[in-house]
Amino acid sequence: MKIAILTSGILPVPAVKGGAVENLMDFYLAYNDKHRLHDITVYSVWHPDVAQHPAQQSEVNRYIYLRVDTIWAKLKKRLFKWTHSEGYYHYTIEYYLDWALRQINRQQFDVVITENRPGYALQLMRQGHQQVVVCHQENDYVNVTTPQHRQIYDSTALFINTSDYITRCVRTISDTDTKCVTVLNGIDVERFYQACPLPRSAAGLHDEDFVLVFSGRLVEEKGILELIQAIKTLSIPHLKLLIIGASFYGQDMKKSPFVKRLEDESESVKDQVVFTGFVPYGQIPSYLKMADVAVVPSMWEEPFGLTVAEAMAAGLPLITTRSGGIPEICEGVAEIVDRENVVAHLADAIKGLYDDTARRRTMAEAALERSKLFSKEAFARNYFHALGNVRVKNEE
Repeated sequence: MKIAILTSGILPVPAVKGGAVENLMDFYLAYNDKHRLHDITVYSVWHPDVAQHPAQQSEVNRYIYLRVDTIWAKLKKRLFKWTHSEGYYHYTIEYYLDWALRQINRQQFDVVITENRPGYALQLMRQGHQQVVVCHQENDYVNVTTPQHRQIYDSTALFINTSDYITRCVRTISDTDTKCVTVLNGIDVERFYQACPLPRSAAGLHDEDFVLVFSGRLVEEKGILELIQAIKTLSIPHLKLLIIGASFYGQDMKKSPFVKRLEDESESVKDQVVFTGFVPYGQIPSYLKMADVAVVPSMWEEPFGLTVAEAMAAGLPLITTRSGGIPEICEGVAEIVDRENVVAHLADAIKGLYDDTARRRTMAEAALERSKLFSKEAFARNYFHALGNVRVKNEE
């Protein structure tokens, strides 16, 4: 098939600036390059680092870029805002979409894939595009409460969802849905398998410490406040909590109010809590492997939970919450607690694993084995298999 891919319009592809969706795209584009399955064109915003990226050498994947960094580009975007007062997304995204659709009009594609932007289907419909529209969805963006959900649903031929939880959300629109398929995310498991732990002294920890690790953005829905509160109820010798991350996807220029709240909450146990701040993704596996137990105390309906898969690939016993798609990743190999009365549940789970070395070892082995299901190759293979469910116009 000849495929056009519409990205988020915010971060570049290849994923030189990170981004969960953009990394997943890199995985399946690399798989396509290796197996030469489809003729793919990616429409992305520009970043200087993409110019020399090895992905540009592909013979089956092409990358077309919108410059957003020049003064002229910024003026054009501002003019677009003034002349296009209505749009489904922020004008920055709509500006990218307008550009990308003009590019697509110059080509003959069988399929257009919208990456985590289901609302793009509305503009494709309004412009009368004849390509089959597929939405790869990482978040709960299409459900019965979504603005224009029926139009989005009817304009999309296939939803490739990151978890059964997201699939159930889409199916609130139609009891007879046949458009949804679940493809669980993948990570670069080899990066985690091969990583060596940093010396604990690098984070101010000691060999005798019992180390819990939290990795992720320091925002309320991730449950880090509740985890600190659980720590405060425990009397475990040498218990330490290693908190890896910042409040946004990168180095914070200043502390957010929530980070300050976390620091205030941990003041009475400050000798037990270590904030690393932002850590580059390439170093995360080595940081995780310093710990004895990973804790992912998500307090919202997590669409998938990449940090869950990462902890498993790092070979750590895991404590997490029954939230969204998380159980689909780790049911049977992790301690999964309910969010109701979560502080007490987290404390009980931590104490239980502290007291049972053999169980920690068994859980770690099981988690490591299960993590093989979430390799980037498995994700890409399943993604393209799901894409095979669409029928292009000239096949009908």
